Amino acid sequence: MNPDLTRLIRLQQLESAADDARRKIADHPARTQALDARLQSARDAVSGIKARLTAAADKRRGEEKEVAGVQTRLAKYKDQLLEVKTNREYTAMLHEIETAQNDIRTREDRILEIMMETDELNAAIKKSEAELKVAEKEIAAERAVLDTEKATLQAEIEKATAERATVVAGMDKRVLSIFETTAKGRKGVAVAEAKDGLCTICHVRLRPQVFNEVRKNESIIQCDSCRRILYFAGSSEAPAPVSQV
Repeated sequence: MNPDLTRLIRLQQLESAADDARRKIADHPARTQALDARLQSARDAVSGIKARLTAAADKRRGEEKEVAGVQTRLAKYKDQLLEVKTNREYTAMLHEIETAQNDIRTREDRILEIMMETDELNAAIKKSEAELKVAEKEIAAERAVLDTEKATLQAEIEKATAERATVVAGMDKRVLSIFETTAKGRKGVAVAEAKDGLCTICHVRLRPQVFNEVRKNESIIQCDSCRRILYFAGSSEAPAPVSQV
């Protein structure tokens, strides 16, 4: 195989691998934000239930305060009942007493409902706090995986960059210029495998004589359609196919 063609294929493999690693690294902030959102959601669940519990406690204290006030009035009414002079006053006072007693029963029922709600909220807090601990543990583990992955990807980029310099150093400058110009205009992919008479990236059929020349892997030949540099992988001498982006 043409030495420069071999270098071009390797150069494309290195740049594709480095680009893929860069894309994955670029995804990390979004993945980190997703983890932050999950953790915040779990924390908000706990905070929300605690806020409801606080509101219920405040409501219960309010009802108990009102009950105490009504009980004070009720005691006063009962004392006054002993002092009334007429049946009309007596009937009116009995009505006030009944109204106060009904008010107390209604408020005590509300207090009972609040106590039941409080029991449910306390159980919900225990559950949500347990779920928060699980989420914190899982998210911490996922962050560690992200950090390790990022370090590994960065190492791959550095390794690919170092090998690229070695490959480029031995390459004909004109051929390198063709590669770089093509890569710039084709989203970083300047080399394509030719297979079954087609460019495997743009899928345009090659002229028979062009495909025959490409099969030899002896010269730098560009696709008439996409201008990518072609190679044939059917030969045992040919490197593995370049990944298509």
